[in-house]
Amino acid sequence: MYRCALAAIVAVGFVAPAAAQVRSFPQNTLRAAAVFGEYPNLTLNGKAVTLSPGSRVRDQQGRIVMAASLAGQKLLVHYTVDIGAAQLRDVWVLTADEAAIRPWPTTLEEAQTWTFDTSTMSWVKP
Repeated sequence: MYRCALAAIVAVGFVAPAAAQVRSFPQNTLRAAAVFGEYPNLTLNGKAVTLSPGSRVRDQQGRIVMAASLAGQKLLVHYTVDIGAAQLRDVWVLTADEAAIRPWPTTLEEAQTWTFDTSTMSWVKP
């Protein structure tokens, strides 16, 4: 009985800190309000875009999900684009804590002129 209780306490001790962590994102990640349409189409801040072949969409827990399962939903996301900015490569649906990190660039021009602090995972406007 005591072993089971001890095992449960130890398991919660390992899971709770991991659940509270904020994910880290690449420096070339942009933020947008995304509306998922019929796969592979979606809109980012009102602009129509498509997912690239082999793109990955991660939910708020970091699990890879099928983009088609998000059809019709409007979500705040971070994303990266393929070379040439023609299609999306990676998409992360943001948690409330991640969405609270401000400012975050929404265009490539902003990302090129702002400074990214890798230690705090935040951007600084010039």
